[in-house]
Amino acid sequence: MDKEPEHLWPQPRGEVAVLMRVVAERLLESTAALVEGLVSASRRGTRYPALAEDPVLSESDRRMSRTLLVHWLTANMHNPGRRVPPCVDEATLSYARDLVRRGMGIDDLGSWRSAQWVAWRAWLDTCFEVTDDLADLRDLLDVSAASMITFVDDSIAALSDHIDAERQELVRGAQAERQATVQLLLEGAPISRARAEAKLGYALTGDHLAAVVWVDSLEATSSLEPAAERVMHVCGAARRLTLVASAAAQWLWVPSGGLPSVADLEQAVAELPGARVALGRPAPDLGGFRRSHLDAVTAQRVLARLGSARSVVRYQDVQLVAVLTADLAQAEHFVADTLGELASADPRVRATVLTYVEERFNASAAAERLFTHRSTVERRLARADALLPRPLADNATNIAAALMLVHLRDG
Repeated sequence: MDKEPEHLWPQPRGEVAVLMRVVAERLLESTAALVEGLVSASRRGTRYPALAEDPVLSESDRRMSRTLLVHWLTANMHNPGRRVPPCVDEATLSYARDLVRRGMGIDDLGSWRSAQWVAWRAWLDTCFEVTDDLADLRDLLDVSAASMITFVDDSIAALSDHIDAERQELVRGAQAERQATVQLLLEGAPISRARAEAKLGYALTGDHLAAVVWVDSLEATSSLEPAAERVMHVCGAARRLTLVASAAAQWLWVPSGGLPSVADLEQAVAELPGARVALGRPAPDLGGFRRSHLDAVTAQRVLARLGSARSVVRYQDVQLVAVLTADLAQAEHFVADTLGELASADPRVRATVLTYVEERFNASAAAERLFTHRSTVERRLARADALLPRPLADNATNIAAALMLVHLRDG
């Protein structure tokens, strides 16, 4: 980093330095809301939709935004108005690795400038709150603008350097070949089976079952590898193809045509802190390799959209919910219109209705699955009918879909 040019960063007057500290302190108190504003602005019109759609990348992006914001505000509390050096910590390095592993770069400058504008507007508003002295205000804005603009530029340059270094490291390893080959397969590019199998060390004939294994925080990454191993065994496979998707996620494929139960999957990862699994549907051949993965990714995104805390999800269980939640506002209207008062009723009543539909309207089977009496099931069904806008018998498909959505959302 070049030496600070004194003409660009004059030492702020004592009064202005005090004001900068006050503004920085106030914004630090509302960091959570400001970060959401930064993230929302940066994702509008971004050329990398995965930053918003993929829950692991999305969290990495949000963590990076918070790190940069807090770093700049804290620096201006300690040394108001001076050039703030780029933040180089584990969050920054992790973000660079995640971008490289997904074939992304730092060329999406529009999203950076959008976030910068949100931060500047918050800073500007707070400056007007802390002083009405025009001379102080002019100097305050002059110094802080130079500091913020240059910090963003320096941060972009530093992150670009980290990305270049990560890309060079990836190119030197076998992981790069696997990454590129899988990407070609997922895009449906013309690549021969024999060549792909040689690069991956994985047979592409027969059935494939794909999974996404991830954790919600970097502190839980030690759970990733054991979770992947347990998912493989639960799926009845003895080997797997594993791709490191990010610092907090792995993509798996296993040669299996069977689909394990949610209960078995939950039990497999129950002892692994933070471990979560999304499973696709088994499908054959090259097309199945791609389709099962897209299923798993879609199931993972359903949990992210709903803010669900569930540790396991299978695509076949949430296929309809995936369509419904493409527009969350419309999905909420659908739930309200379909369930009425049942949406906020006793969860046991909702669970009974959903189980009853899943058991093909067999009250005895539903009672057995719920470990209760048939009379209890019938009583709860009657209660549900009293709360529903339309009786269950007249609207079973929509009611089941709405209940599944609520079930996923509430975890």
